[in-house]
Amino acid sequence: HHDPLSGNLFVFCGRTRRLLKVLYWERNGFCLWTKRLEQDKYPWPLTGEDVKRIDRRQMKMLLTGIDFFHAHREKKYKYIT
Repeated sequence: HHDPLSGNLFVFCGRTRRLLKVLYWERNGFCLWTKRLEQDKYPWPLTGEDVKRIDRRQMKMLLTGIDFFHAHREKKYKYIT
């Protein structure tokens, strides 16, 4: 449901979660970038419903294998008097 010509990066992960593919549009055609892990697996949502929009920082974390999908959220507390 997204425009592939928008300039956004579209990231896909293989079934074994060892291969990551990034597809994006550059002025005159599509570019495909791949990275395969020799050991370990990429952290990846288990279902299509878990697909998320990520920012630049999260993309960098994903490429290095950091699982931000299941990271703890910062707790916020209220001070009650």
